Amino acid sequence: MASNNSHLAFQVKRCIPELVVPAKPTPHEVKKLSDIDDQESLRFLIPAIWFYRNNSSNNPSMEGKDPVKVIREALGKALVYYYPLAGRLTEDRNKKLMVDCNGQGVLFVEANAEVTFDQLGHTIQPPSPFLNEFLYNVPGSDDILGCPLILIQVTRLLCGGFILALRVNHTMCDAFGLCQFMNALAEMAKGAQHPTIPPVWKRELLNARDPPRITRIHHEFPQESTDDHHQDADLDQTNMVQFPLFLNSNQISAIRNHLPPHLRSTCTRFELLTACLWRCRTLALNLDPEEVVQISGLVNGRGKKSTKGLNLPVGYYGNAFVYPSAVSKAGVLCKKPLGYAVELVKKAKSEMDEEYIRSFADLLVIRGRHRFKITKGYLVVSDVTSAGLDKIDFGWGLPEHAGPAIGFPLISFFMKYKVGGEDGVVIPIWLPLFAVERFRQEVKKITIEAHDMYEITEGPHVRLTSML
Repeated sequence: MASNNSHLAFQVKRCIPELVVPAKPTPHEVKKLSDIDDQESLRFLIPAIWFYRNNSSNNPSMEGKDPVKVIREALGKALVYYYPLAGRLTEDRNKKLMVDCNGQGVLFVEANAEVTFDQLGHTIQPPSPFLNEFLYNVPGSDDILGCPLILIQVTRLLCGGFILALRVNHTMCDAFGLCQFMNALAEMAKGAQHPTIPPVWKRELLNARDPPRITRIHHEFPQESTDDHHQDADLDQTNMVQFPLFLNSNQISAIRNHLPPHLRSTCTRFELLTACLWRCRTLALNLDPEEVVQISGLVNGRGKKSTKGLNLPVGYYGNAFVYPSAVSKAGVLCKKPLGYAVELVKKAKSEMDEEYIRSFADLLVIRGRHRFKITKGYLVVSDVTSAGLDKIDFGWGLPEHAGPAIGFPLISFFMKYKVGGEDGVVIPIWLPLFAVERFRQEVKKITIEAHDMYEITEGPHVRLTSML
């Protein structure tokens, strides 16, 4: 039984989970992941979700077709090309990750929910309060090694719409890589014989150099420190909640108006929202003014002039990002205007080029596989608004919403979302309970110039029960 604080309740009935294998024989081989894939911070499972209305009237060829059957069949065909995703991860003696391409398949769950799309209402925004209903955690399937790399559940709705939710092992792909696979799956669902963009493995392109050498400063990597202000900042994860922050175009413009003219016209939306989130979050946490805080923004290495030397081919679906950090003392960040934070974020982002990625891969080999800092003053943000997750069409039209289903205590995602017909960005936020209202007030203050202002979208609070 699903329920939340909006008193919506419904039954979800699932069939027995099954393994979907490639529709044709595929090579049985072992493939090594890149050193960028192999970092400790990516050894977790990330859920994503797509919500579809019943739009079959717009495409008569899909009238009467069952989305579960169509997607299940298309999955087997897509795995012929993406056959490593049907394998299992293993480690060598040095704990280097490898994929045993054994064709054992991905987990697939067929389900029916006794609810209509319209009844779900605002609950389709992240964090999804019904994620456990729309994405069943099959017992024994959630380890990093020796388990299916993808779990998919397709749930029919009473109105004829459906929900596709999946969980993917992050070491295998990033948001752009997942989108590429999902596009291939959607093309197969619509009758294609092969994907428009053939997948490319070539993970060796993002391996460390020989010999490895660190040539850049990497604040995102945890350092040994005797600084009491660092030691006392461990993140207490026992009393945290997750909630959505929605910012419409008027609010984003209001935030931009806090900047001096030279920044107002040059900073990107990603830089603006990253700086705003960093400052509001730091103010809400009420940290020691001497505490060092930082925010890391994921920067994709694909398709940029500065990373052309990486030679990443079209079709590469591995992890191809790094996360340079902006760093400041908490007191300075809170006292100075927003432009100070924007300048730091812009500077950090500008450091990302081919050499930065090479240096980061080398650092992972020299110092050991990196894991995120588990401190109050550290946050990672990922903008997936341009990844294309909202463009996946299985034949019934585009999703009403798509993207990561939740955030994590140390990771927030920027996603496209609409409220009342107004386009904007939704960001799932994790905070200690004591800081939530303070955070809301800080966001309200910085967006007060908007003429048609929404409050932060009221959605269900999700309490943290376990860490990555």
